[in-house]
Amino acid sequence: MRTTDAASTDVANQEQPPPAQRDTLFRDSSNRLVEPPVFFAGARFADTHTHLDMLHHPDLALARCAAHAVDFLVTVVDPTEDPRYTYDKLGAWQQAARAQLDAWGMNSCQLPQIQIIIGCHPHNASAYDSGVEDLLIELAQQSITAAVGEIGLDYHYDNSPRDVQQQVFREQIRLAHRLDLPICLHLREAHGEGLAILKQEGLPAAGALLHCFNLDYDTLEPFLELGCKVAFGGPLTFKKSEDVRQAAARTQWDRIMTETDAPFMAPHPLRGTICGPEYVIFTAAKLAEVYSLQGQDAVDFYQQIFANAVTFFSRT
Repeated sequence: MRTTDAASTDVANQEQPPPAQRDTLFRDSSNRLVEPPVFFAGARFADTHTHLDMLHHPDLALARCAAHAVDFLVTVVDPTEDPRYTYDKLGAWQQAARAQLDAWGMNSCQLPQIQIIIGCHPHNASAYDSGVEDLLIELAQQSITAAVGEIGLDYHYDNSPRDVQQQVFREQIRLAHRLDLPICLHLREAHGEGLAILKQEGLPAAGALLHCFNLDYDTLEPFLELGCKVAFGGPLTFKKSEDVRQAAARTQWDRIMTETDAPFMAPHPLRGTICGPEYVIFTAAKLAEVYSLQGQDAVDFYQQIFANAVTFFSRT
C-alpha cells in the first residue's frame, strides 16, 4: 500500500537521504555506521515483501540490493490505489540503479530479479468492486506478476468494515484459484478468522505465504499444517520478540522466507530508520543465529531460504 495509517505515513514522509548518503553503508537512527553481517562468498538473499513505490529513492534501494547480494525482490501493488505506477516506473528505476552501480565502480553487481504481487489490502476492502477486480485480473496476466497479495484481514485498524474485509478476502482467494497464482496473506489480530476462511475456500494449488509473521508458534502451527509458508521480517530481530524467534526455530527450513515490508519495520540494529529491501540481510543473519548455524550448515540454510522464495514466486 502506498498509504496506510498515520504511523506508516510518518515513515514514508521522512526526509529524503542527502546526496552524501547515496552509498552502500548502513546507518542507525543516530546516523552511526552499522556493520552488515558477514556471509560466505556467493550468498544470495531474497526480500519477498517490499513496497518500492513508497521509497523515496527506489533506484538507490535497487542498487544497494545489488551491492549486498539481495538478488530476488518482490514488490507489492494494490489495485485500488495507483496500480500501474510500479509497472510503468520499474524500468526507469532499474536503469537509474544500474547507473548508480556504475558510479560506485560496482559494474559486476547484478540487479535483483523483481516480481510484483497485486491484491487489495484489507484496509482498502471498501474500495474493491468489479472495476478493481478487472484491473487486478488484467495486471495479473503480466509475466512479472507472481501472486495475489497482500490480501487478508486487519482487525487492528478496521479501516474497512470486517464483513467487507472478509468478503473481499474470499473473492481474492477465489480469484487466485482461477488465475493459478499463490496468495500472500496479511493478517493482523485476525489469525483465527483468517485461518477459518482459508480452510473454507481452500489454499490455491500454487500455495500461500503468511506475510510478516510476528506472533508465537501456537498461532503459526495451524497455518503450517494447512500448507502455508511463512515469511519473517524485522520483528524477528526485535529484542522483545523471543516468541517470534521460537516460532521460527520450530519451523522447517523449506517453509521459511525472508522479507522487509520496507519502508516499515526496519530490523535491529536499524530500528527507527526508513527500511530498505537490502535490510533483509540482517533478518537472514538473525534466522541463522536462531538455528545456531555455522559453516556449511549456514551455507545450506541461506541457499534453502533463497530457493524457497524463487520457487514460490516463479511462474511456470
